[in-house]
Amino acid sequence: MNVVVVGSGYVGLTSGVALAYIGHRVVCVDQDEAKVELLRAGRLPIHEPGLEELLGQVGARLRFTCALEEAMRGAELIMLAVGTPASADGSPDLTHLHAAAAEVLGHLAASGQAAVLINKSTAPVGTADRIREMARRLGVAGRVAVGTNPEFLRQGHALQDTLYPERLVAGGDAQAVAMMRTLYAPLLEQRFTPPAHLPRPAQRGEVPLLTADARSAELAKYAANAFLAMKISFINEIANVCDRVGADVQTVAGIIGADRRIGGAFLQAGIGYGGSCFPKDTRALRSIADTSGYDFKLLSAVIEVNNAQKFRLVELLHRRLGSLQGKPVAVLGLTFKPGTDDLREAPSLPVIAALAAAGAQVTAHDPVAAAKAAPLLPPGVRLAESAEAALRG
Repeated sequence: MNVVVVGSGYVGLTSGVALAYIGHRVVCVDQDEAKVELLRAGRLPIHEPGLEELLGQVGARLRFTCALEEAMRGAELIMLAVGTPASADGSPDLTHLHAAAAEVLGHLAASGQAAVLINKSTAPVGTADRIREMARRLGVAGRVAVGTNPEFLRQGHALQDTLYPERLVAGGDAQAVAMMRTLYAPLLEQRFTPPAHLPRPAQRGEVPLLTADARSAELAKYAANAFLAMKISFINEIANVCDRVGADVQTVAGIIGADRRIGGAFLQAGIGYGGSCFPKDTRALRSIADTSGYDFKLLSAVIEVNNAQKFRLVELLHRRLGSLQGKPVAVLGLTFKPGTDDLREAPSLPVIAALAAAGAQVTAHDPVAAAKAAPLLPPGVRLAESAEAALRG
C-alpha cells in the first residue's frame, strides 16, 4: 500500500518506519527541513531504542520529504500524526492538526484523487467529524473516507508497541476501517519476520483489531491514559500514607499488584508522571468533560495529586536534613522516564528548581538527555558525565 505519514515526531516516525518494515511504501512528510535531512541520512532526531537500526533496514520503501503535494501522488492512505499540544486552559491546541488536514484535503480536491484520511494524532471527541465536514465543504467527501486510529505507544518501547501491540483500534467510516484492516494485516496476523534486535515476544498470537465509531475511538485514547495516570497518583498517595504510618510502599504495591483485577503495572511510587502524554491528555480529558458540562472530580484529583507529588521529595529532604542551604544533592535521571530523551513536563525539572531555590548544590546526570537538559536547568546546577561523578558532587 502507498502510505503518506504527515508528521515525523515520535508517533509519525515510529509508525512510518514500522509500516515500511512490514512491506508498505511510505513517505514521511515534515515541515522541518533539518529534520528531514537528518532522517535522509539515516539518523534520528529523537532517542528511541531500536528505531535507528530498523530505519537502516527498510531501504527504498521509506523516504522523507517536506513536499506534501508531491508525496501524496498515488497515495492510498494518508495518516495525520502531528502535535496537539495543550493550550493554556488545558484544552488541546488543534492548530497544526487542522492545518495539516486542510492542506491534505486541498490537494485531494485539486487533484481529483481519492484516498483514506486517518487521524493518528491524539485529539478530542468530534475531530474526525470536523475533518469530514472540512472534506464536505471542499467537495471531496464522496471520495475521501475519514477514520481515526489512536496510538498507545510507550516512549522507550515505541517500536515494540508498534510491531507487537496488545490491540489496534480503528474508528470511523466503514471504508476507512476496512483500509486500516488491510494496512495492519501483517501486524494483526503477525506475519512478518521480526527484526533481529527486537524479537517477537513469546506466545504472541494474532492481534485484535477493535473497531468503533470515531467518537468512541477518540475518547478511548484519553480514557486509557487517564486510567494509567490514576494508578500512578493512587500509588503515590499510598506512598505518602506509608511514610506516615511506617509501612513500605513497595511491599504494599506488590501485594495489591498480585491481584489480577489490579495488576502491577504503573504501581511504582515516585515523584509523579510527566512526558508528552499523561499531563496533556489528563488535562485535555478534563477540558472535554468541562465543555460537556460534567465535573470530572476523580480526574481533577489525579491531576492535583500529581502536581503536588513533585514537591513531596523536597519536603521529605527538608524533614530529614533541615535546611538545604549548601548541601550537595545528586539528581540521577532527568527525563520523565528511562529509555527516552524527552524532557517535556519531566518532574525532575521543577524538583531541581525547588532544590536550587532552597540553596542546595545540585549536580545532575542523565545518560541520554544531558545536552537537551542543560538550557532548562537553573543557574548553578552542574551536569555530571556519569552517575558516579554526580554522587561525588
